Amino acid sequence: MQKGVVAINDLKLRQLLEQVQQGQVSVEEALERLRRFPYEDLHFAKVDHYRQFNKGFPEVIYCPGKTTEQIVEIARRLAGSGAAVLATRAGREVFEAVSREIPRAEYYPAARMVVIRSGEDPEPVGNVTVISAGTADHPVAEEAALTAELMGSRVHRLFDVGVAGIHRLLDNWELVMKARVLVVVAGMEGALASVVGGLARCPVIAVPTSVGYGASFGGLAALLAMLNSCATGVTVVNIDNGFGAGYAAALINRMGEGKD
Repeated sequence: MQKGVVAINDLKLRQLLEQVQQGQVSVEEALERLRRFPYEDLHFAKVDHYRQFNKGFPEVIYCPGKTTEQIVEIARRLAGSGAAVLATRAGREVFEAVSREIPRAEYYPAARMVVIRSGEDPEPVGNVTVISAGTADHPVAEEAALTAELMGSRVHRLFDVGVAGIHRLLDNWELVMKARVLVVVAGMEGALASVVGGLARCPVIAVPTSVGYGASFGGLAALLAMLNSCATGVTVVNIDNGFGAGYAAALINRMGEGKD
């Protein structure tokens, strides 16, 4: 175990395993204890190596507010533990710095994400469909799509089908109806989420974007419209939060596996 890992060590782990062996602690209780550790204290960050065990996906690096050096070090520690690495809202300069340390790093400029895969990707499952209203919404929609893909979901993309030309959406309605989860990304007045939510038969995660003219107030108009949607089954994440929508969609999609 690397220096700096705290909250559990070989002695504590041995004691826990002996307690399980002797019947003093149940397997379920031991698993619950293990979910709380370990993490690695880098002083500027506490890297949660057990996030994957607890959540089914490793800790994700949100790049804004961190220095490039901090991002590189966190990525190095996560990759060194064998976990996949996902860094969101990453510029190309961040990718170049990470790739110098970890050459297998990949950059997805549309999603603004750096990805370091832990090995061969598993066969994707389920069906998450990401819908965007316009081309300007593409970065947020792609962030959602790539997040869900990295979490093991089969993802379909249906972009630039907003209400200004609703026939574009209706021409692809069969794809919408096959989805297990829908992520709908829209700026301006955010009406697309209500249109889709009123017709689809699966959960809809609405993502307002900051795209629009002055009265859109940086996405606030779309956010309020989505929150006030009269369509049932629509939930809403924060403005431009494609990552959060993709993560939630992947969790819902995973729960439905084997139930179709």
